[in-house]
Amino acid sequence: MTTQFHPPDATPLKGKVVVLTGGALGVGSCIVRLLHTAGAHVFFGDILDEPGQALERELSNNDAKAKFIHCDVTSYADNLALFDAAYSACGHVDHAIANAGLGEQGNMFDSELTLESIKEEPKKSMSIVDVNVKGPLYFARVASAYLKQPDVNGKGNTAAADKSLTLVSSVAGFREDPGLYVYVASKHAILGLMRVLRGTLIQSKPHPIRTNAICPWMTKTRLVAGIEKVWAESGLPSNSPEDVARVIVGVLADGKVNGGTMYIEGGRSWNIEQGLLATRHEWLGAEREKELDRGTELMGGGEHWTANKSSQV
Repeated sequence: MTTQFHPPDATPLKGKVVVLTGGALGVGSCIVRLLHTAGAHVFFGDILDEPGQALERELSNNDAKAKFIHCDVTSYADNLALFDAAYSACGHVDHAIANAGLGEQGNMFDSELTLESIKEEPKKSMSIVDVNVKGPLYFARVASAYLKQPDVNGKGNTAAADKSLTLVSSVAGFREDPGLYVYVASKHAILGLMRVLRGTLIQSKPHPIRTNAICPWMTKTRLVAGIEKVWAESGLPSNSPEDVARVIVGVLADGKVNGGTMYIEGGRSWNIEQGLLATRHEWLGAEREKELDRGTELMGGGEHWTANKSSQV
């Protein structure tokens, strides 16, 4: 059971303030352009200064702001600076998109590993964890505070204001891709983060915050360089960066979906999270589903874990 998601028109985003990472190239730059065209004010970060600054110059010809800020997502200070730039300039932040990501680096589980080579720490592989896991954790934490702030200009200071946090995962977030050991683990982590935040941030006051995840399949960006020809010859569907950007912008404009996982294939998208939840009793069993729900309710918000000093190092 899956529910197809049809991205709505981006008109509701006019005048909204959006913060995103990884905005200089690929899907990120397409998101920036779509938002800017819709009249949103966009503050986008990246470590790629030259293309980021070029995109800012390209979009400097109308009333909507498009501002590039150098941002290394593994730096907490850089995440703070990105949000502060938007909040200082506009007085509010409406939507946040954690888009920056890194592909597989090296081979964490090389079949040729020996008792000698295993002694070398896999720092290159672990850089994926820094960008793909630590970065979104930092980003989401900072976003959770900025998104719920009342508009300092008094124009959006109502509980009805729509706020959202969107986390970009991958098809590798819910299936295996042989050989992409650390990448797959990191993208699974993003779905875990979305699931643990969707019930918490929606209770934020004065502004509830919707939390969703994006899982694109094959998308024609620099991350898949070298396999485009073989993929096209196979007849398998693929996404353009604009396809993925359109779904992400649609999730922002939708104003309702919370806790969704949007799988994107061939430019179309489905909320697979709804199917997972609806069929849980089938793959878990009715009795175990009931006990799991009771245990989850008993655990509450996890306050006893954070308060239990004896379990913390």
